[in-house]
Amino acid sequence: MDRRKFLTTTALGGTSMVLQSKGYGAPSVHARPPASRLRLAVIGTGLRGQSHMKMALQRDDCDVVAICDIDPQMLHSAQQLIAEAARPAARTYTGSEQAWRELLVQQDVDAVIVATPWRWHSVMCIEAMKAGKYVGTEVGGAFSIDECWELVRTHETTGTHLYFLENVCFRRDVMAVLQMVRQGVFGELVHLECGYQHDLREVKFNDGRQPYGGGVEFGQQGFSEARWRTIHSVHRNGDLYPTHGIGPVAQYVRINRGNRFVRLSAMASKAKGLHEYIVRHPKGGAEHPNAAIAFKLGDVITTSIYTNEGETIVMRHDTNLPRPYSLGFRVQGTKGLWMDVNQSIYIEGQSPSHRWEPAAPWLKRYDHPLWQRYETRATGAGHGGMDFFLLHSFVEHAKRNEAPPFDVYDAATWMAITPLSEQSIAQGGQPVVFPDFTTGQWMWRTPTFALGDTY
Repeated sequence: MDRRKFLTTTALGGTSMVLQSKGYGAPSVHARPPASRLRLAVIGTGLRGQSHMKMALQRDDCDVVAICDIDPQMLHSAQQLIAEAARPAARTYTGSEQAWRELLVQQDVDAVIVATPWRWHSVMCIEAMKAGKYVGTEVGGAFSIDECWELVRTHETTGTHLYFLENVCFRRDVMAVLQMVRQGVFGELVHLECGYQHDLREVKFNDGRQPYGGGVEFGQQGFSEARWRTIHSVHRNGDLYPTHGIGPVAQYVRINRGNRFVRLSAMASKAKGLHEYIVRHPKGGAEHPNAAIAFKLGDVITTSIYTNEGETIVMRHDTNLPRPYSLGFRVQGTKGLWMDVNQSIYIEGQSPSHRWEPAAPWLKRYDHPLWQRYETRATGAGHGGMDFFLLHSFVEHAKRNEAPPFDVYDAATWMAITPLSEQSIAQGGQPVVFPDFTTGQWMWRTPTFALGDTY
């Protein structure tokens, strides 16, 4: 009996063991019964936080009761959204970088969405879990492995759930490919690729007068993400934003649910893109103060991961050079492969011999039942509709106070790629061991995401 058959046939027996293990079935110290409505708070009401709010306000089972931000302009915009939805104004928490702590002690808040700059994600999630709030956090990489362990241990101590809000897992083609993987269309998976390949130079430099037009300023002189995101490129050298790519790939190869990452190695190219952008920009030039900055982040970070089941995964982080957007997905097995960069597929014995064919007919044939069920409601939602599915899943799981499909163990694992890649690059590309944040429970845990028409 091979490993995959073993895992399938022992799933029911393993489930009882998992549920009895601390951290998976431990009762919450802040037990909350299922509810028909969710009282939601949003910490961080910038552009991403407001996007979550818009979808929450369209629902008749969700009330936005509290919001928190240090930016008065963003708070005002958030309250306008609530007013336009004909809902009662939310309580506002502001005035200091610690105002969110007062929000977390409020008894009429069931769940919290954290949509702040990266450096606040983990500390806010940890305190939210301690306060018994079902927490959903926007994505990003971790700063240290200790930070990832603290997230896990807080969940295991409190029993409170963390939903890692990775929206790309709900992308329509990504979910269709998941159907194909589960039905064996590609055979046994061997190699996968993914990444975050997105020209963010205008996001990283923005003078505030042109919110989406770009400039050469960042930090206090910048607007929105330029106020905080660019500083990471000054000081850090690693895959800073791994989860849009690794989230879907983790579903394909069942990471933390029958499989795990075992080691990682990474390398970085030279860093030239941001300097060239400043020098060539009409608002910049060779004499601009920011032209003297020595950016540490390599323009292209390449990370290789090896799994317990023997699959190889190659990831790329590429945000500082001119290029079209792509997450660079490649799913390759013993029967064929799919690549999103050329929107093509090849299945041996079904595709023309040694020739690509368009992926669209295959993706339509294997369209996930969730998209068929909610396509109309997802129309107009952010990122091609996948943001609807993410918020919908979060609200439904939070109402029931149940474990989410992307939980604290997934969050820790996916976020850990950032500090591990930094470590490997600093050591000349040497392999580093990948921690097992489930402490062995990955052998018994089974997939839960997008099975049938469930969310």
